[in-house]
Amino acid sequence: MGTLKAISNRDGPIKLEDQLEQCEEAMGYRFQDREILKRSLTHASVAKNRLASNERLEFLGDAILGAVISDILYDRNPDAEEGELTRIKSIIVSRATCASVTSELGLHEYLFLGKGLLTHEEIPMSIVAAVIESLIAGMYLDGGWKEAFEFIEKSFTPEIDRVMDQSEHENYKSLLQQITQKRLGETPVYRLLDEKGPDHCKCFEVTAVIASRKYPSAWGPTKKEAEQQAAKMAIDLINAESDDPEE
Repeated sequence: MGTLKAISNRDGPIKLEDQLEQCEEAMGYRFQDREILKRSLTHASVAKNRLASNERLEFLGDAILGAVISDILYDRNPDAEEGELTRIKSIIVSRATCASVTSELGLHEYLFLGKGLLTHEEIPMSIVAAVIESLIAGMYLDGGWKEAFEFIEKSFTPEIDRVMDQSEHENYKSLLQQITQKRLGETPVYRLLDEKGPDHCKCFEVTAVIASRKYPSAWGPTKKEAEQQAAKMAIDLINAESDDPEE
């Protein structure tokens, strides 16, 4: 690791210890063993060999990240089925999401990279995404499961909330089907009631029908969106009726 005496950023060379300290501040965690932190930040392009890089740590960190996200999703979604949990998890642990979290924390700024990569205007997304995995593994090895869990929970919660909110909005039809099949043994169907506007700017009115019962209709800019909103209207009514003490 003798090549890691200093690295450069936009302001010029930075001492190694200062760089590591800045990384710790960004993570909100101080390493007991800074050799682990250095290894976590060392890309293969500057390491003596691949075993001296952070690639093995990326492997471990990927597994830890997946386990923690699975734990959080399992706890937060007691009614979600395996398939839906798997779908949400795959988005949260994806390369794009990991790169987004890394960039938000600015952790890619502390990577040790080879000269070839330093000439790029931007670090490749795959490298940006992977560094948070190696740092998670480094934190786990240095401080244990609790530290790694808390870091992941704090860092990824905004992305978890975003994906879950989006999933809830986009999957009312799936949720309604689960509810009606479980409670009524029926599958919803959707009927187009009306459409208005010119061809380039139409609106559609759709209702959900369950066992011959029509539920409140909803409008949407597309048939798909109208069906989603109709499903939400039906879910809201079903939930309200199930909470009615006279039912």
